[in-house]
Amino acid sequence: MAVKHAIFLDKDGTLIPDIPYNTDPALISLEKNVGQTLARLAVHYKLIIVSNQSGVAFGYFDENDLKRVERRIESLLQEYGVSLSGFYYCPHHPNGHVAPYITLCNCRKPNPGLIIRAAAEHDIELTGSWMIGDILNDVQAGKAAGCKSILIDNGNETEWDLDEPNRIPDFICTDFADAGNHILNILKHEKHLKSISSFSK
Repeated sequence: MAVKHAIFLDKDGTLIPDIPYNTDPALISLEKNVGQTLARLAVHYKLIIVSNQSGVAFGYFDENDLKRVERRIESLLQEYGVSLSGFYYCPHHPNGHVAPYITLCNCRKPNPGLIIRAAAEHDIELTGSWMIGDILNDVQAGKAAGCKSILIDNGNETEWDLDEPNRIPDFICTDFADAGNHILNILKHEKHLKSISSFSK
């Protein structure tokens, strides 16, 4: 059986514009170059969203509202022939207002729980997978899970706390297309090295 790898994707600020606590499908659109880039990546990788959604814990919306968000994103991606393999979210926050979501958990990024769960459920090999996000918490979650991580530096990260080794991105770019190009170039290089190794044996 072929090894399965994935691109784990932050949602707000990465795939779609970050409108705080929005669950209105009419306000959801794709960021620049997302559809075209994911179409190229989907040839080689499963595509899985991993997102913090503390609005559930704070009572701004409920989990059913997130199903509409998922359907809207899937509809936008279908225009590019792209399908998601999963949509994982953390509804928790330790300072929330709605039980039972008021809790410390392992699924809220920068913790790696969402990625680890998705990998287990989809038989994904994490060392060959990537996490793409717009803040260093995304980077940390991906690297803690065993992935390589890319930061899209679009202005959403404002703290730049790099004390933890896992918070240092493997690659920094300003555009989603650049993130995709980097991953595909690495993949091409790895395949080239494998072909040389096979030929020399």
